[in-house]
Amino acid sequence: MLEPSLEPPLQRFDLGTRLAAEALGTGLLLAVVIGSGIMGERLAGGNVAIALLGNTIATGAGLVVLITIFGPVSGAHFNPAVTLVFALRRELGLRVAAFYMILQIAGGVAGAWTAHLMFAEPVLQLSQKLREGPAQAFSEGVATFGLVLTILGALRFRAEATPFLVGLYITSAYWFTASTSFANPAVTIARALSNTFAGIAPSSAPAFIVAQIAGAVLAAGLGRWLFRQEARP
Repeated sequence: MLEPSLEPPLQRFDLGTRLAAEALGTGLLLAVVIGSGIMGERLAGGNVAIALLGNTIATGAGLVVLITIFGPVSGAHFNPAVTLVFALRRELGLRVAAFYMILQIAGGVAGAWTAHLMFAEPVLQLSQKLREGPAQAFSEGVATFGLVLTILGALRFRAEATPFLVGLYITSAYWFTASTSFANPAVTIARALSNTFAGIAPSSAPAFIVAQIAGAVLAAGLGRWLFRQEARP
């Protein structure tokens, strides 16, 4: 989720500013994901589809805004799997990538706690919502694979549209994947700490994270081959 500029964020913002942007952006993303899940469930009257729809729209819209405003600062990864891809592509140093991942996870946890405070929920929670089985894990691999390809393709051909393409992809992936498309290890960890509509039991989280990383790495390899040539008329 890098911004559409010829000048990389690395050259215009110091590391501390970029790390703050990653932490704040990931935190706000989790506040959106968990907060809209709580609101949707409370207002849906037991209709899970309506609750998920509200959760979906808020998340997709929030992503567009957050990537647009933080992209020029840090690249707006908000996702350790995305950061890993750019490290593998040697577009981000390993040290910086490690800092990004740590701040993304910390920001995500803070965002979950923020959502709990907004809705008068206990701050410290562990989710009881099991998301088990090979189909759920496979869904996360597919979701993350598609997300990374969306980012790489957008940056290759329509960088200015990246925020909208990512927001639209996640909006659709909420509904076409069995797992509702976490597609993000930091999001998975934070949602494990929320016993709300958007939560995931800690015991279910490791399979999700492994699948997310596998999907991201596979997409990075395919994207390098698929998008390596100039676009032809």
